[in-house]
Amino acid sequence: MKITRIYTGKDGHSHFEEIEVENEKLQPGEGIVFRHAPPGHVQDWHPAPRRQYVITLSGEAEIQISDGTKRRFGPGDIMLADDTTGRGHITRVVGDQPRLYVAVPLKSDQPLAVSNQQKHRG
Repeated sequence: MKITRIYTGKDGHSHFEEIEVENEKLQPGEGIVFRHAPPGHVQDWHPAPRRQYVITLSGEAEIQISDGTKRRFGPGDIMLADDTTGRGHITRVVGDQPRLYVAVPLKSDQPLAVSNQQKHRG
């Protein structure tokens, strides 16, 4: 399954990449947090508080990284927030609906469960 990962590069800035995660492989987490953000809510520059999957249930968010690139995440979209250092990113709730989403923190020492395809990329 393809998901979007946001991570901190060697340059200290956040970047997007598409990764392939393994289906049906249990990944140890540290709980789940249900969140709500009203329409128009903006969270200015911030790094992710911890490595976590963020799954949008309803509404839509726009994530912006420091080079100005923006990506939108709507219902069913999964992002791995892995930019825990550096400047981070901006999160905006777009549209006229609140954004409901869940955050699933990963165990800090847990490697990603990426597919064999992803592991063999150069």
